[in-house]
Amino acid sequence: MNRRKFLSSASAVVAANAVTAVGPFVRPASAQGGPIRIGLLAPLTGVVAAGGKEMVEGFNLYWDQHGKKVAGREIEIIVEDDASNPDTALQKARRLVEQRNVNMLIGDLLANTGLAVAEYVKGNGVPYFIPIIAADDLTQRKRIPNVIRIAGYSASQMPRPLADYAYHKKGYRKVVTISQDYTFGYEQCGGFCQTFSENGGQVLHQFWQPLNTADFSPYLAQIQSLKPDVVYAMETGADANRFIQQYANFGLKGKIPMLGCMNLTDQSVIRTLGAECDGIVSSAQFCEGSTAPATEKFVAEYEKAFNKLPSLYGFSMYSGAMWLDAGMKAVNGNVEDRPKFLAAIRKVVLNDSPLGRPVRLDDYGNPIYDVYIREVKRRPDGKYWNVPLETVPNVSQFGKYDPETYLKQASYSRTFQGIKKS
Repeated sequence: MNRRKFLSSASAVVAANAVTAVGPFVRPASAQGGPIRIGLLAPLTGVVAAGGKEMVEGFNLYWDQHGKKVAGREIEIIVEDDASNPDTALQKARRLVEQRNVNMLIGDLLANTGLAVAEYVKGNGVPYFIPIIAADDLTQRKRIPNVIRIAGYSASQMPRPLADYAYHKKGYRKVVTISQDYTFGYEQCGGFCQTFSENGGQVLHQFWQPLNTADFSPYLAQIQSLKPDVVYAMETGADANRFIQQYANFGLKGKIPMLGCMNLTDQSVIRTLGAECDGIVSSAQFCEGSTAPATEKFVAEYEKAFNKLPSLYGFSMYSGAMWLDAGMKAVNGNVEDRPKFLAAIRKVVLNDSPLGRPVRLDDYGNPIYDVYIREVKRRPDGKYWNVPLETVPNVSQFGKYDPETYLKQASYSRTFQGIKKS
């Protein structure tokens, strides 16, 4: 089964079996006083293996810095490779819970792997924390009480401030979007397009290209002919790298400004690029070029440890470890009391995260952030990184909308983008 078909089927199952209470307990993961076992799922092979490696790096870096002990209990981290595959992710989650006897699960990168694991833990109540998985409905219409997006974000959350910036600060009125043809792309483009069109902007056309597109020239030719004021690109991984390079080679750089999703200019992409990525503007809660002391400290420590600037994956898992640490301390290490532990996690306010700004969860289990509008710039040492242009405070996953009203709206999809017709 391909990823798109599985994602649709997994979402349907979640919708059909939504619950409002944590499911029955499985047997206790360990006697209180023994080690706290954390099952870390990451794609160490497959299409996003590079990001999976950085997930493990960021998570382990935090615990290495803090002695791998909470409330007198050792922290044991057991890593499993989900292979970028939902069936494998489910198999490995079962192994971690039923054989390795972990107290909790954390991780996964692709939405379809996360949905597979979320469906599994819905039935047994095992806490599952998702600093990377951004599928909107996991903290919206199909939320599961024991699945919490610590240190993560919902896909449509970050593009909304960028759409406001594009319309009000830059004066763009006509946009063309291009995106990978799957749920993450629909949600990111939906957040941007709904906000941009409600401001008064016009969405001229939306292009949806297959994952792993090698040649973007047919799309670039059509973009050029449409003559938009700006292009919004939702690309990740190798597609992001190729799109940025081909956009410049086609002669569009410097002629049509490019805005991007946070993944487009993530360090996992731009560390292999040169001047072609310079000047791209995106929006994100994390900005590695920020002068906030806490960010500068984290970036320096990460760069020293791994000889590279931190990506979204490394940052999110580091912050996720910090969040778990705070929640564990709040219950004095008693993670076996799942309701109490999950309640403590929901109440955590990170005041000392690498962002240097307080972060807390909303009532639906998704963080509220100050969001950077950021631009790719070259450092004196020749490396490219994102630097802040301005900061938008207190951005929730619902943006300016009332949550109850917003949740009556359909989920973003290829056919529903929330675009207001002029």
